[in-house]
Amino acid sequence: MTGLEEAFALGTPTQAAVAAAPRVASLALLARVEGGAGVLDQVARSPPPQRSGAAGAAVALCGVVCLAAVGKVARRRRSKVAAAAGTPGDKLSLFSPAKVNLFLRIIRRREDGYHDLASLFHTVSFGDTLDLEVLPEEAAKDELQCNLPGVPVDDSNLVIRALNLFRKMSGEKNYFRINLQKSIPAQAGMGGGSSNAATAFYGANALCGRPASAEELIKWADDPVIGSDATFFLSEGTAYCTGRGEIVTPVSPLSVPADLPVFLVKPRMGLSTPRVFKALDLSMLSKVEPEVLLKTFQEKGADHEAWVNDLEQPAFDVEPDLGRLKVFLEKDGGFGFRSVLMSGSGSTIYALGEPKGGAEAFEKATRAGFDIEGIWRCGLVRRSGSEAWYSFPEVKS
Repeated sequence: MTGLEEAFALGTPTQAAVAAAPRVASLALLARVEGGAGVLDQVARSPPPQRSGAAGAAVALCGVVCLAAVGKVARRRRSKVAAAAGTPGDKLSLFSPAKVNLFLRIIRRREDGYHDLASLFHTVSFGDTLDLEVLPEEAAKDELQCNLPGVPVDDSNLVIRALNLFRKMSGEKNYFRINLQKSIPAQAGMGGGSSNAATAFYGANALCGRPASAEELIKWADDPVIGSDATFFLSEGTAYCTGRGEIVTPVSPLSVPADLPVFLVKPRMGLSTPRVFKALDLSMLSKVEPEVLLKTFQEKGADHEAWVNDLEQPAFDVEPDLGRLKVFLEKDGGFGFRSVLMSGSGSTIYALGEPKGGAEAFEKATRAGFDIEGIWRCGLVRRSGSEAWYSFPEVKS
């Protein structure tokens, strides 16, 4: 039984009235039934055609009864309203944020070749844009376009892998047209590919009427095929991640100023994660317990000295210039940042706070001394709740 049929079953309309009514469960109505209007109001849809007579009356009656049944239907499984969504032409435009690791501890090397880690992840207001559109029913595959040349647009792309996984887990049959506008560099330690995969996963679920709850989406995304960090991006933006990174424990907002600047500094060089892990010396790991680091961030925000990334030294061993860049940002440049740390396995190094002498002088001096791909000013951001997605950052004039 669909959510629409279920609503009728709770009221008095006859099945004849249902048959006379067109497909009236618009996404706006679904948003009310699901309590998620903040998400689905992003969907661009054409208004339903005007009807008259018995069909029009049935439409109106259907809407009234559906809204009257909201209290009961909203508590039923989301999959029961999925049949009313996924209409060809439905669209979503979503922000796909980058992340930084506020600390990163490597715990041990596992028998399967992965490493157990413990890390505090946080999303930032720098990222990509992912547009999704439901293709016609006869479509047999997804269509992916990307603004960056050289980015694969076949099944090897994490976005396509995520959509394939979503169809497998949900039973949905829809295929999508995807336009991916990349800003996050590759091999940067900012989780760009995993973020894109998680964003596609969320968007497909929204366009298909939310067959999965927020909690179910995280469970479904726990698959290495779409990257170990994908589950994090399905959290609310601050999370303590363990295992390969796929075990996500939500963390409440940290006590940091809302306007705290985060400067992302990406050198031209990239670093592949396997290359960094290959250089990792397990005997040189930090001795600070990750739970102690987590408590420090929860109690003190960013005002402390407990900034640890066990992958920094192997990354600096692989690319010595990266180590020199961190020393420049942290000390030699005289910028007075609150903290400076490499994100993930590199090669991005981020700095918190306003640089002495101003942002323009900081960027000029950094580019003069190093081969820099990009410097981006952003901030720490979160989702407003488990049903809403990350908001696009404000564009300052």
